[in-house]
Amino acid sequence: MTINDIILLRLHNQQISHNPSNTPEEVVAWMGAIQAQDYAGAKWSLGLRLPKSTESDIDNAIARKAIIRTWPMRGTLHFVAADDVRWLLKLLTPRIIAGSAGRHRQLELDEATFKKSEELLSSALEGGKQLMRSEVYAILERSGIATANQRGMHIINYLAQKQVLCHGVHNEKQPTYVLLDEWVPDSKHLERDEALAELALRYFRSHGPATLNDFVWWSGLKISDARAGLDSVSSALEMIECEGRTYWTGAEHPEMSAIPSTFLLPDFDEYMLGYTDRTPILAAQYAGRIVPGNNGMFMPTIVSDGQVIGLWKRILKKDKISVEAMPFEKVSKAKIKSIATEAKRYGKYLGKSVSLAD
Repeated sequence: MTINDIILLRLHNQQISHNPSNTPEEVVAWMGAIQAQDYAGAKWSLGLRLPKSTESDIDNAIARKAIIRTWPMRGTLHFVAADDVRWLLKLLTPRIIAGSAGRHRQLELDEATFKKSEELLSSALEGGKQLMRSEVYAILERSGIATANQRGMHIINYLAQKQVLCHGVHNEKQPTYVLLDEWVPDSKHLERDEALAELALRYFRSHGPATLNDFVWWSGLKISDARAGLDSVSSALEMIECEGRTYWTGAEHPEMSAIPSTFLLPDFDEYMLGYTDRTPILAAQYAGRIVPGNNGMFMPTIVSDGQVIGLWKRILKKDKISVEAMPFEKVSKAKIKSIATEAKRYGKYLGKSVSLAD
């Protein structure tokens, strides 16, 4: 298998070029988790994997509590399937919390502060209430808990990682917070070894071919734990050697061939963020264009035949949308046509007419 074969198989396994799922929760469960710090972009990550879906379908999945937005790994917001939320948080967040201890000390956030915050917010949210961030902060401030200098967000993150809070439904384009035990009264519980195995199997089936180091980066696990998870499911996977590296993927997959394909991926999509090494899909000279200023903010990308060939952005105007394509290099008329087709697909997902900007 060549690097190009690996790239095409990733597109297939990530359900970008192959779309077997029927609902947002099926996609999220298959992927293990979908990075979701940009709310609109994360919803499109699901939408592009469900070609017949609309943004309202994703909104409905959130409203009916089938997918949950929380902080299970790397201290970063992700969508996870409701049934997976507790075992993922239990497995992955203790290391994040331990790693945040120094920052918590700097912010003078101690156990007593977290406990008091939990009591206040549990009482305020009880009964199915959903509160916006400003409302959460106001509750804390009224009781003498300062929220400035990122203290408020660290409190919310900590309580989410402790399985107290999670995101509810967006209100006026702002996130809301709810009590996890009320929002998702029950979900799957796995013991540690079983959880490591399950996470490894989900990752390599959905993101593979991928390396152990990719899995370590994506999950935030210690290398020893990631290796233990991989070892426990290796018999259900296929090992691939390519250019001196060992990759793992699902044991059942099609033979890949070069099928022309173009996709408009959102910022932070798993195709870009799911691996520690992005050089197979992104030429080094363009890496700075993806993350301008190296500030951690990824730009939406145009992917053609598995390669990142440029950037794109949307311009919303009431019921219309304009998509501006910014290829890194000059592209053919056929490629422009395929980008326009994907722009129309994105417009259909949003329920808006679309045009490709000149």
